[in-house]
Amino acid sequence: MKKYLSAFVCGFGAGVMQVVPVAKSFSCCLIIPAAAFLALVLEQKSTNNYDRIMPGKAILVGLATGLYAALFGSFFDLLITFITKNNDIVATFPEFQKMITDFPVPLSQEMVDEILNLMRAIRDEIVNTGFSLLYAVSVFFSNLFMDTIFGMIGGLVGAQIINNRNQKLIT
Repeated sequence: MKKYLSAFVCGFGAGVMQVVPVAKSFSCCLIIPAAAFLALVLEQKSTNNYDRIMPGKAILVGLATGLYAALFGSFFDLLITFITKNNDIVATFPEFQKMITDFPVPLSQEMVDEILNLMRAIRDEIVNTGFSLLYAVSVFFSNLFMDTIFGMIGGLVGAQIINNRNQKLIT
């Protein structure tokens, strides 16, 4: 665990930021890669090892940061949804209905009905109980997929930045 403590700390911070209303819009493209970069910086400072960061290590730290961010982000999203019995799906359901019925690509009426029934069931479960298993699974896997990919990208880019910065300090 100590080996990935920096990834744990930065992943926790990124996971918390994923549920902040305005900040969550930037989570995949900005917050997760920045957390992976910060995890690499913290790892170097904690081990006092300023050697060149290899791409494999950068990918591993980014992957771990993204994994922790996905776990914490999903947990906090589901916890807030459970407590408030409200989330983005509940709030935007009327607009979603209009968007599906006015979708530019022609959809069959059966497909539109199936989509709306599925989303209505998710919305009703959240409003009534604060929890929807389908919503929980989709949030978890969506976060897992996006956060790990952007964490690895952030780790690679961060390693390049750190290596260039350290190289300039040496020369």
